[in-house]
Amino acid sequence: MKMVPKMLSPLVKDWVPKAFVISFKLETDPSILVGRARRALDMYRHQAVVANVLDTRRGYVVIVTRDTQTELLLSDEEEQREVEIEEKIVSNLSTAHTSFIEEQG
Repeated sequence: MKMVPKMLSPLVKDWVPKAFVISFKLETDPSILVGRARRALDMYRHQAVVANVLDTRRGYVVIVTRDTQTELLLSDEEEQREVEIEEKIVSNLSTAHTSFIEEQG
């Protein structure tokens, strides 16, 4: 097995510096989740991290940006209707992307 180079840094810095870039962070320990997401934002200088914990990944995520931390949670009713958390993620990020584009002018 060979190490694969991290691509997020050159993506943000060199390839598409004006793009709205999102990364994903999956952890097993909820106590370190947001801290790791914030460190990723600081390190790679992108716009958002979709962060979740392995045990609750299908029903709870945190969208972390430089200025915000938004928790997305499926209600009991949504779980019964088999709503997927991805619907909420896409809605949230779509709104964030629109704001990003508007700020770019």
